[in-house]
Amino acid sequence: MYRLTAFFVATGIAAYAQSFDVATVKIAPVLNAEPYRINLGTVQHDTVTLTNVSLADCIRFAYGLTSDSQLSGPNWIKSKEVRYDIIAKVPPGTSREQTNKMMQALLAERFKLTLHLDKRELAYFALVVAKGGSKLRTATDGPATPPSGIQGQFRIVSNSMPMSVVASLLSRYMRAFVVDQTGLDGPLEVKLVWTPDDRPVPDDERGPSVFTAVTEQLGLKLESRKGPMEVLIVDHAEQTPSEN
Repeated sequence: MYRLTAFFVATGIAAYAQSFDVATVKIAPVLNAEPYRINLGTVQHDTVTLTNVSLADCIRFAYGLTSDSQLSGPNWIKSKEVRYDIIAKVPPGTSREQTNKMMQALLAERFKLTLHLDKRELAYFALVVAKGGSKLRTATDGPATPPSGIQGQFRIVSNSMPMSVVASLLSRYMRAFVVDQTGLDGPLEVKLVWTPDDRPVPDDERGPSVFTAVTEQLGLKLESRKGPMEVLIVDHAEQTPSEN
């Protein structure tokens, strides 16, 4: 059974997590109808960055959620009209798991965020090993060589990526809830390229669908399922974060 990773009750989380060296949480400026760049969460050079994100985006990043269906709470936490910028420095060598705990503590402190865990019946795609077996290879040290280009393609290419991240990225691209149930441990070399069905690409230039690509390129399969899954419920959150 799939379980939410690194879940902590927000009211007590600060006692278990190391704090960021420096962290700023700000309400993003209003840009009216102008397009704006969104960063749903990156960790580079010991810096965690989220830009123009909703509080729901922040919670998904902190708790490793892959879909909106895993989170329930006030409507405003998912609103595009209420956005934030977060920049935080972590000590060198901090693991992703510890970084997530630090982000959970930051959200609890700045937004007075409290949560609890519940189970609900949800539709999802289970990512499993296909009948012919996995085609994934153990992670390598060098950069991954991307496959040849296909017009209108989406791609997930990495020399070292855990399956939990693959499932998370598929969830984001497919706008669906994808759960890793492959049982494959450790980081792997991933090269996945597909053309979304809704992309206006000529038939003779169209690549495989995501379902075909996952099977042919990774030796995995996306199976449609429904069942009880764990969901985070937001009990309380404040729209205006406390001062930095």
